[in-house]
Parts: sequence; structure tokens; C-alpha cells
Amino acid sequence: MSTLRISNQFFTAEAYFGYTAEVESRYELSNGVLLEVPPESTLNARIAVFLLSEFLKLVPFSRICHKDAELEVAGIRASFRIPDLMVLSEAGEAALTGCSRNTVRLDMQVPLLVVEVVSPGNASWDYRYKRSEYAVRGVEEYWIVDPERGQVMVLTLNEGFYDEAVFRGDEVVRSPGLERFELTVNQILLSC
Repeated sequence: MSTLRISNQFFTAEAYFGYTAEVESRYELSNGVLLEVPPESTLNARIAVFLLSEFLKLVPFSRICHKDAELEVAGIRASFRIPDLMVLSEAGEAALTGCSRNTVRLDMQVPLLVVEVVSPGNASWDYRYKRSEYAVRGVEEYWIVDPERGQVMVLTLNEGFYDEAVFRGDEVVRSPGLERFELTVNQILLSC
């Protein structure tokens, strides 16, 4: 997945909301720069939906966001990401109830878990940029699901930095936040 820079001007959060409220495409704001996000590959979309179906066995539907919610992250300038999946806390769910826009702002409860499925050719976004943004935002658990490398990396926040556990093949993915999650990497990647 390759992103397309839309403008050379820097957007504030308010300008971003005004712009994206009137368009059909998906956008993210990265340090004030508006980026159009193209559709996912079929494999990536299926992996995200598969994980959604598995998360529904463990978490109430109302606390799971699937490519339909933004997460504001801290940066030099305004930044918003659209993760493949987010699991909200009860307080996070309550904060979004009644909002006109499905956006987890900086003053709201941090999601319990964020999942990104790595897009071909764009691994640095998930492994480097989003990793640091989610850590600064205080996301306790961040998964990087990488079909090309055949792995799931589970990052757990520890004193402001992520400790990582990498799972491959027939290893069961261990999640501190979803203790009853019992799928292997192969079940996640090969079921799609």
C-alpha cells in the first residue's frame, strides 16, 4: 500500500475534520500532512476481518473498531491513524457513544489493543512510524500482523517503550490483553 500526499500545506485537526467530512476516500493525517490511504489488498482485508471474527468471541462487539475509527496520536503536528482493528475499554466505548465522528481523541481513553496488518511495500509505516506513535499515545498492546514475513509481532508497552514478542508458524499468539486468544500464526495467515 502506497500513500498519496494530497497537499503541501499543514493541516490542523480542525481543518482535517472539515476536509475529510466532505469526501468519500480514506485519509490519515501524519504530522499535519494529509495522506490518501488506498484500499487494502484482499489478503490484508481478509486477515483483519478474520481477526475481528475471533475477537468477537472474547470482546463485546461494541468495543471493537474495524477500519471505521480514527485514533489521534501525538506528534509535532496533528496526526490521525485508521488502524485495521482497535479494541476499546469500556470507558473508551462510552466516550465515543453519541459522538458525531468515530475518532478517539487525545483526551479520551486509549484503546486497549491496536492491530495493523502490514501492507506490501509499506512495512516501515507499521514497524517504525506507527510503532513510535502508538507508544507515545500510550497504547498498551500493539500487534503487527505481517503476511510477507509470516509473523505476528505483539508489542507490549513497558515504561514508554514496547517489548516485543514475535510469533511464527504454529506458535500460538500470546496476548496480555486477550488472555484467551488461542490461534497460531498459521491459523491467522493461512485461513484467509
